[in-house]
Amino acid sequence: MTAQAGKDMLLKIEGAPGVFTTVAGLRARTISLNARTVDATDGDSAGRWRELLAGAGVKSAAVSGQGIFRDAASDALVREAFFDQAAKRWRLVVPDFGVLEGPFLVAALEYAGTHEGEATFALSLASAGAVGFSAA
Repeated sequence: MTAQAGKDMLLKIEGAPGVFTTVAGLRARTISLNARTVDATDGDSAGRWRELLAGAGVKSAAVSGQGIFRDAASDALVREAFFDQAAKRWRLVVPDFGVLEGPFLVAALEYAGTHEGEATFALSLASAGAVGFSAA
């Protein structure tokens, strides 16, 4: 994989069924994939080394982003998702890696601005079900 521009990572929210809108104005995006481990170590573990139970942990995905207001349609979808606290389908596009898609809740939504600067927002998403992956 060659170097990619961060701006090419896309965060999209589903409005109408099957219709995804790119969240506009994002300047930074982070996608974290996590898997908790289950410790299966006991007194008979070889050399008293920790043993982990394969496939037993809980998987999760977290997404964060921050940027400036650029598009009323995507701003409205994100705001509605937060206030409804409904799991919406999101699509996360990472160039030359693949696409992650699944239900996420908007866990945090922040707005900020300075007197002589632009209004900004930050959001955090937490996976709320199975997240699928398709390779690029």
